This record gives sequence, C-alpha cells and structure tokens, in this order.
Amino acid sequence: MKLRKTALSASIVFALSIAGNVAAQTAPASSSQEAKDLDTVVVTGIRGAQERSLDTKRDAQSHIEVVTAEDVGKLPAHNVADTLQRLPGVSISSSSANEGGFDENDRVSLRGTSPSLTQTLVNGHTIGSADWFILSQTETVGRSVSYSLLPSEIVSQAVVNKTSQAKFVEGGAAGSVNVITRKPLDFANQISAEGSIGAVYSDLPGTTKPQVSGLFNYKNDANSFGFMAQAFYQERELRRDGQEIVGGFSTIAPDAPVVATNPDLAGVQYPNLPGSAYFTQTRERMGGLIELQAKPSDDLTLGLSAFYSDMDAKNYNRNYMLWTGNFVPNQAPLPGYVVQNGTLVKADYAAAPNAPGYGIYDMISRPESAAKTGYTTFDAAWDINESFSLKTQVGYTKGQGETPTQNIAEVVTGRSGGGWEVRGTDNTVNWYLNNPAGPTTDGFGTWGIQYYDVIDKETWITSDATWFSNNGVLSSVDFGVRYADHTREVNSPFGSDPGDIAGALAGTTPGYYPGDFGTGLGGSFPGPGVWYFTQSALEQAVKNNSTVRKDGARHNYGSEFNINEENTALYAQANFSGDKWSGNAGLRYVDISQDIQFYRGLGGDATITPDVSSLFGNFVIERHNNKHDRVLPSVNFRYNFADDLILRLAASQTMTLPDYSALAGAVSLSNLTHTGSAGNPELEPIISTNFDASLEWYFTERGLLAASLFSMDLDNYVRYATETRDYVNDQNGMVEAYEVTLPVNSDGKVRGVELTYEQPIAEYFGISANYTYADGEADVPAGSDATDALVGTSKNTYNLSAFFENDRFNARIAYTYRSSFYHGMLRANEYFQDDFGTLSASFGYKATDWLSISLDALNLNDPTLSYFVADGHPQAFYNNGRQYYLNFRFKY
Repeated sequence: MKLRKTALSASIVFALSIAGNVAAQTAPASSSQEAKDLDTVVVTGIRGAQERSLDTKRDAQSHIEVVTAEDVGKLPAHNVADTLQRLPGVSISSSSANEGGFDENDRVSLRGTSPSLTQTLVNGHTIGSADWFILSQTETVGRSVSYSLLPSEIVSQAVVNKTSQAKFVEGGAAGSVNVITRKPLDFANQISAEGSIGAVYSDLPGTTKPQVSGLFNYKNDANSFGFMAQAFYQERELRRDGQEIVGGFSTIAPDAPVVATNPDLAGVQYPNLPGSAYFTQTRERMGGLIELQAKPSDDLTLGLSAFYSDMDAKNYNRNYMLWTGNFVPNQAPLPGYVVQNGTLVKADYAAAPNAPGYGIYDMISRPESAAKTGYTTFDAAWDINESFSLKTQVGYTKGQGETPTQNIAEVVTGRSGGGWEVRGTDNTVNWYLNNPAGPTTDGFGTWGIQYYDVIDKETWITSDATWFSNNGVLSSVDFGVRYADHTREVNSPFGSDPGDIAGALAGTTPGYYPGDFGTGLGGSFPGPGVWYFTQSALEQAVKNNSTVRKDGARHNYGSEFNINEENTALYAQANFSGDKWSGNAGLRYVDISQDIQFYRGLGGDATITPDVSSLFGNFVIERHNNKHDRVLPSVNFRYNFADDLILRLAASQTMTLPDYSALAGAVSLSNLTHTGSAGNPELEPIISTNFDASLEWYFTERGLLAASLFSMDLDNYVRYATETRDYVNDQNGMVEAYEVTLPVNSDGKVRGVELTYEQPIAEYFGISANYTYADGEADVPAGSDATDALVGTSKNTYNLSAFFENDRFNARIAYTYRSSFYHGMLRANEYFQDDFGTLSASFGYKATDWLSISLDALNLNDPTLSYFVADGHPQAFYNNGRQYYLNFRFKY
C-alpha cells in the first residue's frame, strides 16, 4: 500500500515540477467553453462523425474514447451499450445476474473488470438503476446501470473516461461512461423536428413489432430560450431457447444406496436437473426527454432537464427437467454407463417399481415485471467575469424494478426412466425423459404472487467553479463541492397461499414448445412438442384460487434490505499548459456515511428473541453504520511531439463502494440443492491505484494508430467465499444446513494493453479495428481452491468493422468478440461465460433531404451463449436468434 501511494505521489510531484519549469504559454479555452463548442458542432454521415470523434479524442486533456450522435444513427445500435461495444477497452454483457444471456446488451465494463467498477453518468450526474428480472433485482448485481433503459435515440455523444480527474464524480474504479444528451440552444435552426417510424423483426419468435421515436426543438431568434422534447416507444418480442443444468453437478455420497451395488459410483459427480428452458417475453420500452434552456443574459444560462424510461417486461419461462437427484443416488444405471474423470458422463435408467418421478417441470409466469428510471435536474451556469465561472446543479433520480407477481407451477412428471450424455463444456448435454405426450402430472405443487419492489434513488447538489489564469503555466483551477443522499431498498412485504390451483389447471388446453426448439443449440434433448400450461391459464388459476396474505404471514424479511449513503466530496484541480504540453493535477476528498439495515434469519437458534416472524422463519433486525473517507489524488499529462503525435500519461486513485446487495444482500436459498447467497455489511470500499500510458498517431484525416498500457491495483477487491449456515426450509418447516456464498474483501490487479487502428480508404470506404488484452487476478487464501479470476475479465477482446458511404448510400459491417470470463458465483459454484462473437450490419439510403431509410441487422451469426463452472462442467446454453430493424427517418 505504501509503495503504491509513494509511486502515485511521485507522479503528481513530477507533473507539477514540469509545469513549474516550462515557459508560459497562452491558456487554452476553459473546460466549460470546450463543452459548449463541442455541443454546437454538427456532423453528418459516418465519415463526418468519425472525424469529429477523433478530433474530440485528440483535443481532450485526458484519455477518452468518444462516440457521436451520427455514429449512433449509423451503427447497428439500439441502446447505449450497443453503441459503446465497438470502442477499445469496452466489454459488454447481456445479463446482469444469473439469468443467462439475452439478445440485447445490458451492462458495460471497462478494461477487464466487472460492470460494478464502471460508473455510468448522464450529463455528468448519476441515474437510478433498475432491472426487470427478479434475480437482478434481488441478488448481487452491483451498482451498474441497466442500459436496456437507455435507447440510443437520446444520445448526442457518449464519452468513455479511461483516466480519472479530481473533478470527476467518484465511483468508477476502472473509469466512467458519460452519456450526453442534446440541448435546445445547440440546434442550428429555430425549429427542428426529427422522427422515425419502423419495425423490428425477431426471427426466433417470428414476430414483427413497432419502433417509433420523435424529437421537436424550438429556440427563439435571440438564442436566449429553447425547448426540446423527445419521445420513444419501442416494442419487441423475445424468444430464448436454452438448456440449463439448474442444480449444477452433484456428488453421489459414499453411503448412498446405489454404492452398495455399484461401488465405483461413490464420489462420482452427475448432472443435476438438466433441462430444456423455453423463455418468451414482450418488452415495451417507452419514455422521453424534455430539455429547457434560458439565457437571461450572455453570462447566465439556466437549464431544466427531465428524462423518463419505462419498460414493461412480461415474461414466461418453462423448464422441463430430468430430476436426476431424485433417482441417481438410489438406483443403479443400466449396464454400459461411462465414468470419466470422476463424472458419470453417460447413463441410462429404466423405470423401477414404485419409482419416484424421473422428471420435474417448472413454469414461472411474471406478467407484470417492469423496470423504470428517470431524473430531473436544474442547472445554472454563470460566467461571473473573465476570470471566474460558476455552475450549480440540483437533481433527483429514481430507478425502480418490480416483480409484483410470480405465478409458478411445479410438476413431477415421467415415471418411465431416462438418461443423459455429457459432451464437454462446448456442447449441450444429450438427455431424454421417457414420458407420455400431453399434460401428465404426478405430485403437483403450485404457488404464486411473491411481490418484489426494488428502489434506487438519489438526491444531489453540486457546485463547480473555475478560475482562469492569464499568466504562467497555470491556465485554470477547478474546485467544487458535491453532496448526495442515496438510498437502495428491496421490499417483499406480501405473498400468497395456494388454493386448488392444480384443479383449475387440470382441464385447460395446453401449449407446446415450438417444433424448431433448440435447433440453434445442437444436440438431442426434449423440447419440440413438449407441453406446458399457457401463461394466461396459469395467471387465471393463481388469481382465482390463491389467497393474497397482506397480514405479514408471507412477509419475506430475508429478502429485504435498506441502505442509505450520504456522500460529501470536495475537490481542487490545477490545469496547466505550455509549449507542446498540458496537464492537470488535483485532489478529491470523499466522506461517506452508510446506514445498512437488513434481517438476519435465526435458523434453529432459540436463545434469541426474534424481532419479526413470518412463514419464512424468525428474524432479528441487523443494523450497521459504516464511515469511509479518503483523499483521492490524480494527475494527467499530455505531450505533443507533433500535431499528429500525442503522448498521454496518467496516475490516480479511485474509490468504488461495494455492491448494495453485497453489503446487505437478500438471503436467496435453493431447497433442491441446499445452497444460497447472502451479503456482508462489513465490506470495505475498493481502492484502485491506476496508471495509464498511451501514444496516439493521427496519421491522416480520420486515421488513428494508438497503443495504450494500463494497470490497476485493486485493494479490498470483492470476491466470493462460501460457508455453511442454518436456515428454515420453507417447504417442510425444518431447520437445515445450506452452503451459502457471500462476498469478502481481497486484493486484485489488472494489467493490459489496447491497440487501435482506424483508416479511411479512398473517398468512400473506411475500416477500424481494436484489440484489448487484460490480465486480471484476485488474491485467494492459501490452500483455497477458489478461482483467482476477476469478475468480468476477458483476456482478449477485439472489434473489426468496415464501411462504405457516398451521398446516397451507406453500409457498415461490424464484428465484436470477447473471450471467456468469470461471471460470479452460482449456488456456491464458480460460474464462467464462454467466449462469443457477434456480427452486425447496417444499411442506409438517403431518399431525400428529409427522408432516409435504414436497415439494421443484429446477431447475424446467431451466436450461442455458453456457460460453464470451474470444474469443467457445462452449466447453460442459450440461443436468441437474429433481429432486423427497418426504420424510416424524417427530418425537418
């Protein structure tokens, strides 16, 4: 620790000493003036947008990457994460917890770290996070923002900050993404209007859904008042074909009955609950952005901004599974079974007399799942005189994820035997279940209405000032203060008791898996033609036959928590410039108070009087108060060897708080596997010591060749450990032992390199490529067999793209690849996502000055997203199909 601090301090002193010994030069424009100039520049076309992005990157005082509005319009991109994925050092993922991957990118991370270590801002301020999927709402998914709520239409520019400055809001250990929206006074014309009408075709469900957006902007002749309104409505249907080994791989105990007849099976592992998972969903994303700007005088600008995005995400998941845990420990397989490397990779089972069910089938309907986010801000920017400017902002943001209802049918089925064959981590498991066609049930359980409401909100006030110097190498000084009050809470106050739901479902007409189910996954397993209760029938049965308990009997205290954080920050940053060089150095002081409250289950402990009780057990209220304060130094240095050759050096310390759910995570248990997850309120903040060096050669207009080296040392990095705890099994009321995963502090590091190449070819063509290598490692206790991988670290990530554009036509094709990475823990198992790549393309035609037509094609290579656990066993496989977006864009 001392060595890191000393190295960083020396870097800052070195930068300051250079500043004091170089001849004085004319001070550059202020950062606020640069932002104004940036916002007023209008670029059109792929080539113009690319040129503007490179100009912005070249002129920046720190290491950044930029995507402009025209990039968003021309790339195959339909949310901000899609837009950012082509940049060097940026990785994307399409899931946030353990729900598996979908067809839309959802999280963004930088330089081989998890999304939780990348901060997402909108216009420089925070935005409340919200998720539609129940695991993302209740499990450890972090402080990252769901990009599924940020459509690309709102973007004027997206800036990725790879190095820190004292004036940046703390929270991104690896860096930050700042999404910049349009402002009314930046438009060229007094009245401007844009709109698009289109549709998206998803080939796996075979459906077409509407996509509509519009923008209107007005400003007066004096350019002293402006109003802008944007609105969007986007609907689409998803179908995901999957295979999941829900229980992972279990071990046959030495005293299991089958060992008496087959002693070679003692200690052997087998796949627990391999299943055919058929997921469907309708997503409706709607919202808008309103911006007001007023300039009462040339020196004063006032702004009011309001954004809202709401996504209804009704979904239905069916998982038809081989219930191996119900018979493998007790029944001998047929002759010919195969054991390899301690795993029963191939086995067949005949129906045994009085045998238990060989299959189990879950159907889970969430008809009201939703996520929404929004913010309101008021800004005042005052150029007091030539030497001093002041900007103040007051804001409020709130994100909310809801699962009001879970309608669940659980069916024991199939008494005629079954079997499987494991074929490695790259291939699905071949399995079968001898079961009659049609709705056959035996041992039937249903329940419904388990309400979850997750709120993420913040109120803040900032005041930022700049003093401009006209003498010496000191060009300006930035200083300011920020106060924020943030709350994250998970609520689950009621649920329902089941009635005769089975009787209500017994006579309903079933639905069936599609005939082409699983064709994109390969292998042989049930799917085509498998029956299920329809979503509407299940919803109606639960509604009419279950009793909602709002008397506290089904208050799920174990899933609830509340965290309040008060954050005060002060900073000062000196900006320098000289002949061929510039830089900045500063300090940011952060003081944070945390109030953490959650409920701890007592299990079988009868010596403590519970504070609250429900059918889920007895609980006591746990409350922890933490206080963290830190001085965070940063320095950035830039040297121009020539106008087209730039060296950048940077060093900083950043602080990122642990995930909310890691501090007070809901206790999530699986009664089938007796595993679960929980939180740890004693986690310390992650302190990252960062170094960055880059060399950029702008060898021609729209041309760039760049190389960057980066290093992050992560003190108090959050990794996972397991321990055994007692909990009440809510199905039988018995106190039982569960192997629970919880987060702990450790240390980690990331070292890497980024390479970037952009090249225009003749007048109408261009290519770009980038590659990122990231080597991450976490410390693990001596003697532990836990992985030393960092969450989210792909060693190799690259992007390739090429385009053509003339006055009428444009076309672009892009391929993105990332290698396998550690995803986190899944029921006490270390969980990885395998390497994958996606191919996308876009085509455009400018019919008139006011009408253009575009066709975007995503996931053209129809990728399979594969997951595996650390011991080399497969975990899940998902296929989402391709998507085609046709849009007619109008502009006035």
